[in-house]
Amino acid sequence: MNILNKNRAVNDALKIIIGATLVALSYNVFLLPSKLAAGGISGISTILFEMYELSPAYTQMLINIPIFIIGWIALGKSFSWKTLIGTFWVPFIIWLSADIPYTVTNPLLGAIYGGIVLGTGLGIVYKGNGSTGGTAAIAQIVKKFTGISSGYSQLIVDGFVVISSIIVFSLELTLFALMAIYITSKTIDIVQLRTSATKLIMIITEEEEKIQQLIRDGIDRGITKVRSVGGYSNQDKTMILCVTEQQEAVQLKRILQKEEPTTFVIFINASEILGRGFSLDKYYGQKL
Repeated sequence: MNILNKNRAVNDALKIIIGATLVALSYNVFLLPSKLAAGGISGISTILFEMYELSPAYTQMLINIPIFIIGWIALGKSFSWKTLIGTFWVPFIIWLSADIPYTVTNPLLGAIYGGIVLGTGLGIVYKGNGSTGGTAAIAQIVKKFTGISSGYSQLIVDGFVVISSIIVFSLELTLFALMAIYITSKTIDIVQLRTSATKLIMIITEEEEKIQQLIRDGIDRGITKVRSVGGYSNQDKTMILCVTEQQEAVQLKRILQKEEPTTFVIFINASEILGRGFSLDKYYGQKL
């Protein structure tokens, strides 16, 4: 294993540990005290705790073992060691923080904040190409064979657990639990895809040199130019594509409204950007 692969493996392991810690804390701080069976093995352990007062940490550990074996068979060895970390780390942190003094018992607050913290944790784990075991592993299997996003995979799998919780809990708590898993699924996708962090800006103009200069001087971003023809005027135009961070998009909007108010501009959410200036450093080491 070369240095790059070692660094990537360590980085993935750290993401899994951090994410799994958030998953466990969301359970002990928000979901269990609020009596929200928000899907997954944690939801099953919440139901069993309510019925028989079984330790959630031990319950999750025991249920995770056969599911881990299934995940190892379906998703491969590279996934299995990462899943192994999450599978044992979540119950360990749940056991370690079992007597944490700061808890939320209000089901509405539990659903909102528990869903956000849980989704953030799972999203970080998934970015490390791992899983926290349980139905999170099943959700990853669903994603692999169906192609749907991690968030919606989690939503489908967890929905079955939540609906069954109505047998033990009230309809009201079940509805709050459904709210929690919906918030969780959306948060997972936001963490994984960073949907609101970047914008794709499309500018249709006949003043390409001026617009290019405004972008360079105003926000210092690269552009791509596409030759196009206006459908109404039938005149030659240039479509300028520019990817920016959220604040840069706001700044560029102000510049264009001031300098070129008649220019046709489209702002589009960009799910994830790879390359120089985003996933790589903006410059090649120069100090500009």
